[in-house]
Amino acid sequence: MPIFSAQDVIQFAIRIEENGERFYRNAERVAKDEHAKQLFKRLADEEIAHRALFQKMIEVTSLESETEDYEGEYMAHLRGHIDGRAVFETDAIAGDDTRSVLEAAMQRELNAMLYYDELKKFVPEKDHKVLDDIVDEERRHFAELSSIKRDMR
Repeated sequence: MPIFSAQDVIQFAIRIEENGERFYRNAERVAKDEHAKQLFKRLADEEIAHRALFQKMIEVTSLESETEDYEGEYMAHLRGHIDGRAVFETDAIAGDDTRSVLEAAMQRELNAMLYYDELKKFVPEKDHKVLDDIVDEERRHFAELSSIKRDMR
């Protein structure tokens, strides 16, 4: 039986994009390679665009509201769920060289893809396309990061 709605998953995605923007801004500061710095800046900007995309997705998904004892309680719970996961830490960069930053960014994107794929077990089947769309966005980021890392060899 599903325990999350598509709305929930999209709220997760929005929070992940918020954290991702902070991560990439930090990565931009840490990276030494100018090409990587530019990529991290662009990815941070894209996280903002993705957040807007996911916000629009909310408008077209079925609304299933949760009962709240006070306003904002449900969103606070979702944020706590997301922020409590290591994959979503905003400063999880081990090292100050560009390769380490790229590897941390790639791992972050990969973890997000796996997270969303696993969430399919907890949402109604009718909402799986929403998750697939989110995974596609994260997959594109991963591919760009991999390309930069490959070019550094």
